[in-house]
Amino acid sequence: MLNILITFLTFLLIIVSLFMVLVILMQRPNTNAGMGAAFGGGMTESAFGTETSNILTKATRYSAVAFFVLCLSLYLLHISKVSNRGEGEFFLPNITEEAAPTMTAPSAPNETETQPAE
Repeated sequence: MLNILITFLTFLLIIVSLFMVLVILMQRPNTNAGMGAAFGGGMTESAFGTETSNILTKATRYSAVAFFVLCLSLYLLHISKVSNRGEGEFFLPNITEEAAPTMTAPSAPNETETQPAE
C-alpha cells in the first residue's frame, strides 16, 4: 500500500513540476524580456485578459507550495518505508558481525614450532 502511495505522489509531483514550469514561463516578461517573451509571455494577456499577472502569480504560489508539500511528504514516506524494512537510518544497510571483517592480533607462535627437531 505504501508503494502505491509513493508512486502516486511521485506522479503528482512530476505533474505539479511541469505545471509550475509552464506557469512561470507564461508570466509577463519584465524589461529584460527573457524566456517569458520567447515562449509567448505576451500571448497570455489576449487569452486570459488584463488580470493575467495576478492569476499567474497566484498559480505560481500555489504550485510552489504544492511542490514543497509533495517533496516533504515523499521524503517522510520513504523514511518510514526504510524504517519499517529495518534497514537502518539514511538508507544504509545494517552490517552484521558475521559479514563485517574482524581484525585480530597475530597470535604468539607455539612452543613446539620454535624448538628445533632433535
